[in-house]
Amino acid sequence: MKNDNLDELFKELDFDNKEPTTGHKARFFEKLENQNMQKKNSGFNSYKRSLWAPMLSVAAILAIAFMVFSGLFNENSRGNYGELSSVSPEMKETQQFYTQLIKTELASLKAEETPETQAIVNDALYQLEKLESEYDKLKEDLKNSGQDKRVIYAMISNFQQRIDLLNQVLEQIENIKTLKNKSDENYI
Repeated sequence: MKNDNLDELFKELDFDNKEPTTGHKARFFEKLENQNMQKKNSGFNSYKRSLWAPMLSVAAILAIAFMVFSGLFNENSRGNYGELSSVSPEMKETQQFYTQLIKTELASLKAEETPETQAIVNDALYQLEKLESEYDKLKEDLKNSGQDKRVIYAMISNFQQRIDLLNQVLEQIENIKTLKNKSDENYI
């Protein structure tokens, strides 16, 4: 009796029991293999770049915390200096950290320059120039505002934007390399 009820129930339900198109299994395994190859190829480089973001955030938080706790926002401690390093020893370390990191990333970017990536690299350099000119304006604002915390935060944010830009461009270059290698493999 129970089997009869089950048979009737399954007859009433309309199950999709069509076979997949020919070559479905091969296409699936090919996509799976390509995914595994991409993970293997981008393993260390993406891991290395993904470490910078938390480090930069921690550095920015520490810099702001040092400014707050060292009394930089006190009316009596205002100076008319234009550099971030003139604010405090902690800000000097922060500026040196970001400057060195930007130099390192810029050297990596220039090392990756090829005819295929030249347009991207040139655009990145142009964007960096714009960010540097904004930083020069912020230095003037810092001089005029007497170490306003908003200007200091904007200066740190400018450094972060430059590093983010360089990281994004390096990731795009890695994608171009991967695509080029794939197209070369397909051509062979």
